[in-house]
Amino acid sequence: AYAKKYLDYVEFSAEDASRTDFQYLAQIFGEAIKAGAVTLNAPDTVGYAVPQQYGALFKRLRETVPGADKVSWSAHCHNDLGLAVANSLAAIENGARQVECTINGIGERAGNTSMEEVVMAIKTRGDVFANVRTNVAAEQIFPSSQLLAQVTGLGVPQNKPIVGANAFAHEAGIHQDGVLKHKLTYEIMLPRDVGIDSNRLVLGKHSGRHAFIDRLKHLGIDYTGVDMNTAFERFKALADKKKNVYDEDLIAIVTEESVKGADKYELLYLNVTSSSMAIPHATVKMKVAGEEFLDSASGDGMVDACYKAIAKIAGIEVKLDRYSVKSITGGTDAQGEVTCLISDNGMSVNGQGSHTDIIMASALALVNALNKLAQRARYGHQAGLHREGP
Repeated sequence: AYAKKYLDYVEFSAEDASRTDFQYLAQIFGEAIKAGAVTLNAPDTVGYAVPQQYGALFKRLRETVPGADKVSWSAHCHNDLGLAVANSLAAIENGARQVECTINGIGERAGNTSMEEVVMAIKTRGDVFANVRTNVAAEQIFPSSQLLAQVTGLGVPQNKPIVGANAFAHEAGIHQDGVLKHKLTYEIMLPRDVGIDSNRLVLGKHSGRHAFIDRLKHLGIDYTGVDMNTAFERFKALADKKKNVYDEDLIAIVTEESVKGADKYELLYLNVTSSSMAIPHATVKMKVAGEEFLDSASGDGMVDACYKAIAKIAGIEVKLDRYSVKSITGGTDAQGEVTCLISDNGMSVNGQGSHTDIIMASALALVNALNKLAQRARYGHQAGLHREGP
């Protein structure tokens, strides 16, 4: 009732609804409707429910709670037993008209309901979900998935339905033959339905600025706010290092440029030496708040030496909590993408860097993370100053 004074749309959520005594839950929901709630959310907070049980819960609530027909019912599922999507679909079959979900199914513990899986299940199985539709632009699913993975540093498993690298891959000979003859033989949906472009245009060192920008537009990449001069320079530098530049390379370049702010740290030079008989050693030159610094360090490996040298210049003893490497495309000249998670004084940030040299990619990832730490510290300080007063 208090919230209703300020806005028309009020959602009430009953935590752990799937394990709550039904009579008590129905009573609470009834009171929420009386108080003005227009959406009622019945979460499976710990991912304990199974589809038959969760669907039956919605059916019973809609039949029992006074005024149930005047509100929208919402599902919110966690994936602890791998049933978040199945439970959400069961709720939809029993009257739920809102599903709280996330792209790539990210979330605490084992994650939340995967948005792309629910959307494509409804779209693909219209025979089952005849009276249900979503307003999601399905062709934006794959680009959104890739963008989220880039920004969060949480990679998409290869076998992830809808958006994984193997989602539309066929290895068995009979499957390959069938797909070549008629795609729908083994593909219940088409890659283009979710925004995967099968018409991959390969750019190279002779490609100009127009071709670069045109390809970004074709991929549906919003480059508003991106320094296109810098992005194009990075593209040309990459094209000089490898024969072919693929869509994934372009996405990595533009994504990294889009999240840049007023950077405090800039990597100017990196030299790393190592051999089976010598201790790895790194020399780094960086610009910190506009001033250049040069320092060096040794480490247990080339990445360790590099990170120690950067940390010395930055004057920060950061803790490396996670470090991962993946190849953006195939081939020995492919860009490597490094993601690192660092923490300092209870604050954690992730950084990404991509380069054909994996050590350089590692350095860029750490510098990216340090800049995020600096930005957070600056914003936190400004917020603190703003709160001060009589």
